[in-house]
Amino acid sequence: MNNLRRIMAAFAVLLCMNANAEAAKPEAVLQGWYHLVLELIRHTPTYTPPVASRALGYLGVAAFEASASGDPKLQTLAGQLTDLSATPAREAGAVYDEAIILDAALAAATHDYFENTGPTGQRAIMAMEKKSATAAIEGVPADVAARSQAYGKAVAAHIFDWSQTDGGAKIENLGFPMKYDLKKGPGLWVPTNPVALQQLPLLPEWGNNRPFAMPKGAACDLAPPVEYSEDKGSEFYKQAVEVFDIKKSLTDEQRFIARFWADDAMLTTTPPGHWISIALQIMARDNRAVEDQVDLLARLGVAQADAFIGCWKGKYEYNTIRPISYIRKVMDPKWDPMLNTPPFPEYPSGHSTQSGAAATVMTAFFGDNFAFEDSTYIKDGVKARSFPSFYAAADEAALSRIYGGIHFRAAVENGQVQGKCIGTYAANLKTRK
Repeated sequence: MNNLRRIMAAFAVLLCMNANAEAAKPEAVLQGWYHLVLELIRHTPTYTPPVASRALGYLGVAAFEASASGDPKLQTLAGQLTDLSATPAREAGAVYDEAIILDAALAAATHDYFENTGPTGQRAIMAMEKKSATAAIEGVPADVAARSQAYGKAVAAHIFDWSQTDGGAKIENLGFPMKYDLKKGPGLWVPTNPVALQQLPLLPEWGNNRPFAMPKGAACDLAPPVEYSEDKGSEFYKQAVEVFDIKKSLTDEQRFIARFWADDAMLTTTPPGHWISIALQIMARDNRAVEDQVDLLARLGVAQADAFIGCWKGKYEYNTIRPISYIRKVMDPKWDPMLNTPPFPEYPSGHSTQSGAAATVMTAFFGDNFAFEDSTYIKDGVKARSFPSFYAAADEAALSRIYGGIHFRAAVENGQVQGKCIGTYAANLKTRK
């Protein structure tokens, strides 16, 4: 019951954001809906990191296309993103309201991508939709408001139709396959949690999904993992020793870093939501115009969605054992990592891949050595953390997985390399004319 009250309190704050005098501005509309989406990610059962990244990818494209259709400075992503055709055109000579279009598009997209959220989330979406639309249409002629709402919904419907053919639209059994040929052998992944649902790995086909900006196939090759070995002189054993030794000597700072970047599903915004939160904070702090906000959020969403596709492809290609399984078998049968081990193969690190992709987009947008403060979880009692650059934050996010005891160093370092490559495709999208 306390958790339910906390969720509703968070939603109430978001509703108030869209009920004030600033709500009619496109920037406020965008921020309000995105903050609601981050709360929905925390409380929708199927929203594991890959699923969250997909929703944020499509949400960003919908918001961008809704704005680009009426902004001569913005270049549509149609023809640039895989299989995305041109969105519906606006009626020639007709008057539209940009805030209403964006509000209608985001409201429809939120309904589309969170149709399976619980009753609390559904009530929050409907309440936000009502209050946000009421604020947006205030003072706008009825015909303009109706035309703008219809157009925003048409853009969202176009993006949603496109999303239904990517391979990730339907999530059954919380993402765990009903049947799966679990391969057995030295160095291969084995279940790490006694929960019955997690005896098969999460979303094994996700790596086959259609990418957004990254070309299909091995566009960003992932170096193979270190060769498996139980020999004490091997590189694999040495990387396990590193994880084992770090656990014994963790400092308070290292523990905080591991928890700060944990981004667990069903408890937090997840890793892609964390980086979206950082972007929202900076945009609000700097009062960036809506064309900047939709531009960054689209490219950031695309980069992270592609990063999880590329990362998951590697995970199931190499099917690597987790530190907890190796260390218990070879070094200490009672060893436990600091963080709970996720239910899927180890290599590469998802946090590292998607953080590398996110930092690449953010750096391309804001520049090198752009200092910022991350207060994503301050309302949860987690103090804010400052960084001198986006790559510094990405490095720390990656390293946090070694502190947490759930990844070997190769998965972290090679994941970052792959992520930076994937992020470059999104960073290079032509968004301005």
